[in-house]
Amino acid sequence: MKKIILASQSPRRQALMHQMGVPFEVKVSNIREEMDMTLPIQQRIEKLALDKAKAVEKQVSDPCIIIGADTIVAYKEHVLGKPKDSQDAYQMLWMLQGQWHKVYTGVALLERNERGETSYFCFTESATVYMKSLTEEEIWHYIDSKEPDDKAGAYGIQGKGSVFIEKIEGDYYTIVGLPIASLYDILKTKINFEEYWK
Repeated sequence: MKKIILASQSPRRQALMHQMGVPFEVKVSNIREEMDMTLPIQQRIEKLALDKAKAVEKQVSDPCIIIGADTIVAYKEHVLGKPKDSQDAYQMLWMLQGQWHKVYTGVALLERNERGETSYFCFTESATVYMKSLTEEEIWHYIDSKEPDDKAGAYGIQGKGSVFIEKIEGDYYTIVGLPIASLYDILKTKINFEEYWK
């Protein structure tokens, strides 16, 4: 059975991999998450996801499949990553409240075969999210909970931030950080799920 490695320390992505029911290891890439802002959004996040997978590849020598992923939130021309501090989180949430915005997750699958040769495939999924109107007090209470600290767009749809999300169009798991239905479709061309699900 080919080893599957998740190149992410995100507890949300790890939970989604467990939900898929495949055994996997976690290895952290430790790269600086810097995006090339000259690239279109899809290329930007796929490149960062692939950079994570390639960094983890250097840590292993066995045949494996490495999964890298990155998620960003975009409102109009603004691309929102993780907030730098509380004020940055406030500005993001104030911008998003009462509006529709897009969430993109880019995924890279890097496969190493028995001869040490590697190939990779990247894809991006997106979903559209409507955040209800919020008061300043609600926003600051949420920021004080510390949940926004490590979330793109300064909110987590799977946590306390769920109460702010009124509607979504698209795949919920893309918003959480790993589009598992699409990932399954690609993985099943590379592995036998019946073998992994035993």
